[in-house]
Amino acid sequence: MADTIENSVEAAEPAIQEAVCVHTEKIFDSCKDRDCIDDMRVYLTETSHGLLSNAAGLRARHAELLYVDTAVQPVQFNRGFYSVDLCFYYKITGEIVGFGPSSPIITGLGYYTKRILLYGSESGAKIFSSDSPLSGAGSVCSAAASLPVAVVEAVDPLLLDLRLVETAEAAESDAVFSVPGAISNAFDSPLALCGGTRRVYATIGQFSIVRLERDTQLLIPAYDYCVPSKECADSAPDDPCTLFSRIDFPVDEFFPPDTVSGFSETYRGAIEDLRE
Repeated sequence: MADTIENSVEAAEPAIQEAVCVHTEKIFDSCKDRDCIDDMRVYLTETSHGLLSNAAGLRARHAELLYVDTAVQPVQFNRGFYSVDLCFYYKITGEIVGFGPSSPIITGLGYYTKRILLYGSESGAKIFSSDSPLSGAGSVCSAAASLPVAVVEAVDPLLLDLRLVETAEAAESDAVFSVPGAISNAFDSPLALCGGTRRVYATIGQFSIVRLERDTQLLIPAYDYCVPSKECADSAPDDPCTLFSRIDFPVDEFFPPDTVSGFSETYRGAIEDLRE
């Protein structure tokens, strides 16, 4: 009986038609990381900075990852390895404690840098394509270094803590970096990079995956062409009632759920104890 099942499974698998050569990005090395960034300085916007004078404390709300800047450099005396410099830019949001029921919201910029070492292989080829023509008649032809491409995958961090620190004196400028214009545009008012007697520090938890890729050609088996099996549905029919009839009735909007998904067994047990 087992042989019959195995033979039927093998017969159901599509047969390889041919071997094809594809151009793709091959991952040569990758790593995952869990960073707990403690006491990260937050540079508030000018509007938020003006609210700190009457603040009794701060309460953390959330953090958003705006961008990760990457730079790849070869490691001397270690062929094939590269250092990857990463700079994470964050939008930190919190609220001020001590203003009564309505707590003002503050936002600011935080950044974090790190360096990792990954294997990216070697290549002496110069790649030119029709997608990257010369920019103009006065441009100079120069070959860029054959470096692998660093790719960073990250989720929005967890804002673990947000605190207010009183300093002895205000510095003229605490910022030792230039903020890219695209990062500054993510805030509703200009950033207050000059120092003050009150500073904000955040603690966040960041999960990320970093990998080094290179363009390469691979020989892979091909089963068949990718022909779509689903027909395109008309998103805008002539009859509005026809479109409305395709929408499921929103039962959950009228009747609240009996259970809450995601509760652990501990919470479920506590609820049952209260009911008894």
